[in-house]
Amino acid sequence: MTAALDGLLGRMTMYRLTLILLLVLTVEAFALSLTGLLAYTPAELGGTLVAAVGGTIIGTRLMALILRLRPHTDSSLITGLIVFLIMFPSSTASGLGGILAAGIAAGASKFLLAFRGRHIFNPAATGAVVATLLGVGAAAWWVANPYMLPVVALGAALLLYRTRKLPMGAVFLLVAIGILLYGLARSGMTPGTGLQLVLTSYPVLFLLGFMMTEPLTLPPLRWQQWLFAGTVAAVFALQLSVGPVFLGPEFALLIGNAVAFLMGQRRGVRLSFAGSRQLTPTSTELVFEPARPVRFRAGQYMELSMPHRGADSRGSRRIFSITSAPQDREALSFGLRTTASGSSFKKALLELPKEARITGTLVGGDFSLPRDPSVPLLLAAGGIGVTPFISQLRDLAARGEERDVVLAYEVRSEQEIAFRDELLELGTRVVLFMPTAGPAPALPERWIHGGAEPTSDTLLAAVPDLAERRVLASGSPAFLGRIRSEVRRAGVARIRTDAFLGY
Repeated sequence: MTAALDGLLGRMTMYRLTLILLLVLTVEAFALSLTGLLAYTPAELGGTLVAAVGGTIIGTRLMALILRLRPHTDSSLITGLIVFLIMFPSSTASGLGGILAAGIAAGASKFLLAFRGRHIFNPAATGAVVATLLGVGAAAWWVANPYMLPVVALGAALLLYRTRKLPMGAVFLLVAIGILLYGLARSGMTPGTGLQLVLTSYPVLFLLGFMMTEPLTLPPLRWQQWLFAGTVAAVFALQLSVGPVFLGPEFALLIGNAVAFLMGQRRGVRLSFAGSRQLTPTSTELVFEPARPVRFRAGQYMELSMPHRGADSRGSRRIFSITSAPQDREALSFGLRTTASGSSFKKALLELPKEARITGTLVGGDFSLPRDPSVPLLLAAGGIGVTPFISQLRDLAARGEERDVVLAYEVRSEQEIAFRDELLELGTRVVLFMPTAGPAPALPERWIHGGAEPTSDTLLAAVPDLAERRVLASGSPAFLGRIRSEVRRAGVARIRTDAFLGY
């Protein structure tokens, strides 16, 4: 089940998945309006939709034109549709003008309220706050209603699952619902009735799933994301006011965004392209020289920013696992899969001339080895998913730390074994999973062929003490779904994963 879901969601970028879900909600809203199940008429919804999306596109394209940057169409549509779903619908000139202003402010905020090209605040929430403070409009969050709840809940669950933010979501729901239920209980409402009211009348799930998962405004580490979620939840649920201004969900999110910005890395790093090497027919390692040393932990990733011509829907920012060791201050390297159907960003990276400069905007991730060196490990990698493990193994070697490590490495063919020379030099014990037409291939010392693919049986045959090991897995969503199921069948209680999310 999870493998199929991972495979399906892994084929879409987060931008495209979010856009599809928002379009479904928009169509549903019009259907409910036509059947009289929504308090707003089709004319009010239609005018609001045009003003919200149109204003966002105007604000985005105007600022992009002034700053000579390329606007991101999917991002503009997503922001516009969220503005549509949260602003008070109207068919009057003044009402639509306020929604238009919210859309323009939302689009412009991506450029005006930004640091090193990364916007600080959620654009849709910013637009709603600006309209409120100017007195030209107000957020109604009408998407929170009983009829739209099932689709909102499903969409929020998919987005949280796709971004691997379910723990963050749990923190938000626990704090927000807990505070709201406490307040309702004090007014005499039963817990069951109170919970029903919270889920059907408060935008808890929409705020969480469709707005708080935005990657550009999230802090990089897990504990920071939990603090961000708790902050937004508390401000949202306490329903505070500052003078005449009620701090609704849009204000709560902006306050959380400010906290996230203060916790995240705010200094960009200039990277000068030093060269590349072909790892396999479908993967490459790129090496950059940082203008200043970059602090990171082995297993973390860096977000690279590189505006380029012909940018596709995936945009001009991508996340890549770091393959170099933290001790290497003079170079920073990344491994990436290269195919003919790859993104425009990857194609531009591969065509970089020597000494070309790009920007590293964020270091993050919690995919690190246990601190206790006595814990035996199984590192499970699918294809280019081996990249964070290479950094970790290089780090162990640089620190002279010996650990009981087994790398279970699944590849399609012998030519697809990335970092073969490094693994041999490091003396890593490798269990190679690879389809073969005949007898098992001849492999180096400390390497064995475990079979065509890692299953509970083949893993246990190659690593009999598997159940006693801590398992970390990295690779595509489909690979992670399969390996998670198999190691659990083999008796492993917990597995830590590092997915390629495709931002």
